[in-house]
This record gives sequence, C-alpha cells and structure tokens, in this order.
Amino acid sequence: MVSSNTETVPAAARKAASLPRNIQISNLSNGMTIVTDRMDHLESAALGVWVKAGARDELPTEHGIAHLLEHMAFKGTKNRTARDIATQIENVGGDVNAATSAETTSFYARVLKNDVPLAIDILSDILNHSTFETAELKREQHVILQEIGAAQDSPEDVVFDNFQSACFSNQALGRPIMGTPETVSSFDADNLRSYLSDHYHGPNMVLSASGAVDHDAIVKMAESRFSEFGSTLPREPEACCYTGGEIRQQKDLMEAQIVLGFEGRAYHARDFYASQVLATLMGGGMSSRLFQEVREKRGLCYSVYSFHWGFSDTGVFGIHAATEDADIPELIPVLLEEIRKSGKQIEQEELDRARAQIGAGLMMSMESPASRSAQIARQILLFGRPISNEELMERLSALTVERLRDLADRLFTESMPTIAAIGPIAKLPGLADIAGQLGTRVPEAAQ
Repeated sequence: MVSSNTETVPAAARKAASLPRNIQISNLSNGMTIVTDRMDHLESAALGVWVKAGARDELPTEHGIAHLLEHMAFKGTKNRTARDIATQIENVGGDVNAATSAETTSFYARVLKNDVPLAIDILSDILNHSTFETAELKREQHVILQEIGAAQDSPEDVVFDNFQSACFSNQALGRPIMGTPETVSSFDADNLRSYLSDHYHGPNMVLSASGAVDHDAIVKMAESRFSEFGSTLPREPEACCYTGGEIRQQKDLMEAQIVLGFEGRAYHARDFYASQVLATLMGGGMSSRLFQEVREKRGLCYSVYSFHWGFSDTGVFGIHAATEDADIPELIPVLLEEIRKSGKQIEQEELDRARAQIGAGLMMSMESPASRSAQIARQILLFGRPISNEELMERLSALTVERLRDLADRLFTESMPTIAAIGPIAKLPGLADIAGQLGTRVPEAAQ
C-alpha cells in the first residue's frame, strides 16, 4: 500500500508554481503523480493516465509496439472481456479511448461525476491486468495492418511520415508511430508485457482529472489501483538530433504534396514559444503571410500552412502545401521569398495578431475538461509541474518583433532544410538548390 506515503504539494511549492486553488497535486510513494483540476460548474469529468513513453522509446525491433499496446489495452483483462470494457463505460453514457504520440501514450475517459470511480477502475484494469490473449492479439494486429494500409493510401499521411523520416534519419523519432506490417506482425504477448514492464513506471505516469472531481477521493482510489507499478525511473530514450534531407516519391496524383522543413526548438529551449508564434504568424490562419500571398493573392494552392513541433530535445519547423505540378515553379520561389522576408520584415501588428490567436486558442481550450486534463498531464511530464495560463501569457507577451526576426534569420539558415514530396513533383527544385537560395551551407554529401 502507498497511502501512508502519499505526498501533497505544500503551499510554498504551490505559490512557486503559481497553481490556482482548483488544481491539486499529490504523489504516490511509487512516484506516480495525481493531479486534479476542479471545475465546479460541470457535472462531468475527463480523466486519464498519461505515460511518458511513446514511439521514440522503442528499440528498432520494437517499432510500432507502443501503438499496438495502446490498442491491446482494450482487448480484455483478468476481470473484463473486451466487450465488458466497452459496455460498462457506455452503459453510463461515457466513453474511453487512447492515443500514442512520439513521446507519450495516454488512456482516457469522459464520464458523469458519479461514474468517476468506474472510469478509474477501468483505466487501472486495462493498464494493470490486460491479458493480451492470442486470438485478440492476432485480430488487433490485422486491424493495425489495415490502418497502416489506409495511411499509405493517403498522400498527405505519406508525405508527413516521409518528412519525419527525413528530419530524423535513422532515429526512433523518424519512424512512423504505427510501425510496419513486418514489425507489427512479429509481436507476441511476451513482447507487450516486456515493453509495459520496461516503460510503465510510477515516476513517468500521471493520473490527471478535470471537471467535477474530488481530489482526495481520486487519490484514495489511485492508491489502491496503481500501486503495482514500479518506482524506478525507466531508461531515457536515445537522444535525437535533426539531420535534414529529402524523400521524394514521383506518383501519378492530382496534386503534389510538399513539406519544407527546418530544425525547430525543443520544449525547454528559450525560443520554443517564439517558434510557435512564428509558425502562426507565417501560416497559422487565413490572415497569415503564406495564406494571403500563396492562396489569396496568387491562387497557387488550396492548402498552405506552417507548423512547429516541439519534442523534449529537438523540434521541427515546417511548411506544407498541396498544389498542381504546373504551379510548383511559381510556388517554391514564393515560399522561399516569404521565408527570407521573415528574418527582416515582421511588423508589430502581425506579432500581436499571432499572439492573440494562440492566447485565444489556449483560453478556449480551457473550457473543455478533456483539454485541461491532457494539457496539465503533458506539462507535468515535460516540465515537472503545471504551467498556469498567466505564466504562458506572460511568456507570449515578452516576445518582441526583434526577437522573432532574429529567430527567423537563424532558424531558416542554420540547419539543412528537409524536403518531403509525393505526387507530380518533377518540377520541384533539389535540396541543394533550395538550401542555396536560402543561404544555407549544405554539407558536401548533400550536393
């Protein structure tokens, strides 16, 4: 039992972390964090278990096992059949689901407040007592093979998988989360149990609940249901580093899917929030530079946007566009010109608008208990504590036009670009040509 060793964050630590009073945090003796975010006006709750283990934690021989484990968690336990799991949660009008990302895996539920104990019992059951029965495993492997096949039929899915592979060549972070047909088909129950045992430990797990929740009651339930997880820190995944490169697939499609990328910033980096704002400013909405210049003014494509993905030790800044082959010779110079201009011409009005977009999105997401529970869990896993909205807004407010210009000047010239493209792309310039137009020094191997 761990109840006697449950620790609650003291008032001094709460003040230092700027925690609002509706958020409470406790730690079980095995290191698992319990965090609740009470929303008194709600009659429902969103809760889940977030684990700091995802696709990048896999060994090459385990490619796809994190995603398979997420699927198999719902396929039967010592106490419930797969049908029991589905019917018991839906009998009370709730739902339960899971997701796998590069760095985390989550198992979550949404229920009315009186059914929180049932949701916690089901979540603990699927994590502690899944049986990974052979027939269910074979069926779910077949389902995932169909999921992989469906992704391969989607050019946009393919181009982003290829983009990540080119950004992080021969590294775990560059491998598709779902795995390959060969790796997924090779796993058995012992492989799943081994991965679970290696990565699902108390110190890298968070039980997060938002909405109509009672902190003390949830801690008490967690003490009796999650004490089986070990208290040691699991091994850290191998460090990943951005490499850049290109992957091209000439195919007979209506449109060319093109992603142009650069090394971004990790979550803990000084320029992480500046990179998020820069991505919004350049291609985060209908008023953004890329949308206005590429679509509205020139009509070169239906879809164009920019994005910034942060990871624990690296990041990626990218621009995606889908266009006809005939428009590629005009599209690429326009994209490169907007990239070059960003290092010299960013106006205060643009910064204010991008900051408002991010801030409004943040505030709107706080109206959803599911968004709140997920955000708090991720913040604890990444930063060791929740980050208040006030602190996030302060970080955004501190950004200046000069800082964004400086970031853009460095971000687009200090790393080798990445190109991923699929479709009718014969007119797409080469990597060395694009790097040269941006003033990037390309290693000889890429020439």
